[in-house]
Amino acid sequence: MKLGRIRVYPIKGLDGIEVDATDIVPGGTVASDREFALFDAAGNAVNGKQTDMFQRLSTDFDRASGELTIETPDGETRLFDLPEQRERAERWFSELFEMDLTLRRDTENGFVDRRKRGPSVISTASLRAIASWFDGMTVESARRRLRANVEIEGVPPFWEDRFIGDGSPAFEVGGVRFEGVEACNRCVIPQRDPDTGEALPEFRTRFIRKRRETLPDWVDESALDHHYAAMLIAQIPESDRHQTLRVGDAVEVVE
Repeated sequence: MKLGRIRVYPIKGLDGIEVDATDIVPGGTVASDREFALFDAAGNAVNGKQTDMFQRLSTDFDRASGELTIETPDGETRLFDLPEQRERAERWFSELFEMDLTLRRDTENGFVDRRKRGPSVISTASLRAIASWFDGMTVESARRRLRANVEIEGVPPFWEDRFIGDGSPAFEVGGVRFEGVEACNRCVIPQRDPDTGEALPEFRTRFIRKRRETLPDWVDESALDHHYAAMLIAQIPESDRHQTLRVGDAVEVVE
């Protein structure tokens, strides 16, 4: 068992980037994850739940320089140095999305959906299984749809489910303790093609059916709100924060 991939999402809703290593920030999540986010005039975060434009943009982010590269569906490319050019980026996003937007930054905990929680975790085997439920879906497509931070190799499908529910164990990644909090209830985003934003017909219905059929024996089903859920939301104890996760770190189940 080992840490196979680390993926962070520097701007909430936009593409993730793979990194070889990342620090755990004081808030308990991983550095650069959802560090920036767009907010509307009412103070609500705007992401792929509201519009498929996020999937239709192709983006990259350089963590060292802060350079954000965006390619639009019509092939236009824009570059923004963040946070220095934040106001310029705000104006561009506001025009693109046709609403008044601000771009905020939080290096302490990021703008994750579940505040005060840690990294999201899934196994490579789970992604492979989910991809097999849909004709033509690749593992990379499943990976980009589900948007986990930490991917574990060398374990069976839905291994991460064993860490939810009362009395469940924890696990360590390179000596960093991960405690399960809850299964991640899914929204509309996994239904959409990560390149085009086009929704896959009957995605939710088939996902729920296959999830029920393949639910491992070790799952505490009472800990699931419903079967449209995949991926573990974890938390890292304060004593283990300020450490670094690295691809290749050994994984060990602990009590």
